[in-house]
Amino acid sequence: MHDRPKHDHSGWEAVVAEARERARARQALLVERFGLSGDVQYQWSMDDARMTWSRSGEVFLTARLTMIGSVSHSRRSWLWSWANDSLPPAVLGDIAQVRRFGEDHGHPVLPWPGFQYHPELVAEARTVAAAVLDADGLWTEPGDDVELHFLLHDLTPVAG
Repeated sequence: MHDRPKHDHSGWEAVVAEARERARARQALLVERFGLSGDVQYQWSMDDARMTWSRSGEVFLTARLTMIGSVSHSRRSWLWSWANDSLPPAVLGDIAQVRRFGEDHGHPVLPWPGFQYHPELVAEARTVAAAVLDADGLWTEPGDDVELHFLLHDLTPVAG
C-alpha cells in the first residue's frame, strides 16, 4: 500500500500564499507588458490549445493554453480538467502534474476529481495549479452555466 502524506493545512496555506503572490505579480505584468485591456479581442481553441489576442483585426500576442478545470454553476461544482475525459488531449498540457503534486504533498483538493464549488477554494486551486506548472498567467472564460479556467504559457508577441 502506498503511504500518502496526511493533509497539512498550514502547509497548504503556505503553498497558497506563495502561489497568490506569484500569480498577482504575473497577472499584473501580463496586463501591463502586453496591454491586455481596452479594445482587445481574443480567440481561443481547446483543439489546438492556443489563444490569440488582437486589436483592429491584427493579432499581437499568442499563448499556449492548459485547461485547469471548470465550474458548473447549476451543479455548484468544480471539475479538474484531468478528470474530464471529454476534453481534447492538447488542452490538458501537463495538468496531471498538479494532481501528482497534491498527492505527493498531502493537498487533497488537487487530486480530487472534483469538489463542491466554493469560490475561495477554486481560487486557491487555480493559483496553486499556475505555480506548479509555472504558468505565465491565468484566464477565465465565463459562461451562463459553465465557467472555464485556463493557464497561459509561452506568451509570444507577434510583430505587426
